[in-house]
Amino acid sequence: MKVVLFCGGLGTRIREYSENIPKPMIPIGQQPIMWHVMQYYSHHGHRDFVLCLGYKANVVKEFFLNHRHETFADCVVTGGGAQVETLGRKRDDWRVTMIDTGIWRNIGERLWAVREHVRGEEMFLANYSDGLTDLDLGEVVARFKASDKIGCFVAVRPPLTYHLADIGENGEVQAFRSSNRADIWINGGYFVFRKEIFDYMRDGEELVLEPFDRLIREGKLMAYKHEGFWRSMDTLRDRQVLEDMVERGEMPWLPGDYAGKRQPRLVAAE
Repeated sequence: MKVVLFCGGLGTRIREYSENIPKPMIPIGQQPIMWHVMQYYSHHGHRDFVLCLGYKANVVKEFFLNHRHETFADCVVTGGGAQVETLGRKRDDWRVTMIDTGIWRNIGERLWAVREHVRGEEMFLANYSDGLTDLDLGEVVARFKASDKIGCFVAVRPPLTYHLADIGENGEVQAFRSSNRADIWINGGYFVFRKEIFDYMRDGEELVLEPFDRLIREGKLMAYKHEGFWRSMDTLRDRQVLEDMVERGEMPWLPGDYAGKRQPRLVAAE
C-alpha cells in the first residue's frame, strides 16, 4: 500500500529546531525522524511514499536528492573513495513522491491535495511523520480490511502522567491528583483509509474534525488500541527521550538489523 506522510507543518512547539528545518527532518541519532518512520513502514512491506511537503519543502527534497546510503551504513572504502562497498544492510528500496501542498494548509487539505497520487488504491496508509512505535501494523491492516470501516486510527496512551486539578467556582482547589491513564486514549497519528475517505472530505476541513465526525455518525470509523511503545516528538524533551534511546541502541520501532544497534561507523580499507 502507498503511505501518505504529512511533513509540511511548522512544528511551532519545537521551534528551536523547526526555525531552520521542517519538523520531520529533525534528527534522531544521525537520521531525521521521518526516515525512522519510513524504515518502520518499509519493514512492514510498504515502500511507496507520498510526501505532503510545505514548510521548507526544499530541505526535504534535498535530503532525498542527495541522500547517500553509504554515509549511514557500515562500509569499506578503496581507491581513495572511488569504490565503496556497503556491509550488511541493503539500500532503502523506496519510491518517494514529493508534492508541495503549501505552507499554511492543515492535514485534511494536504491529504486532499495528493488524492490523485493514491488514486486506484483500495486502501492506503497515512502518518503525521513525528511519532515512533512498535505497533504490529500487519494486524492493524488485517483488522481494518476485515471490517466495513472507511477510516482507522491507532489509539495510544499519553506517554506522560498529568496532574489534574478539581477547581470550584470560586477558584478553590478541591482535589489535586494524578491522571488515570487507563481512561485516556489519544490519536497516535497512524492511519489506514479506504479510498472512500475522500467522499467524506470538504474543502478546507481538518481531517480529524469534520470528516471524522461524518464517519462517526455513520459508524465508519474505528480505533485500534495499542498498548505497546509509542512516542511522538512534540517538544525538545520528547526529542531528548528518543535521542537517548537511540544512543543506548534501544529502537523498538526499527527492524532487527537496526534495533539494539548503536550508530553505524565508517570502516576504511587501506
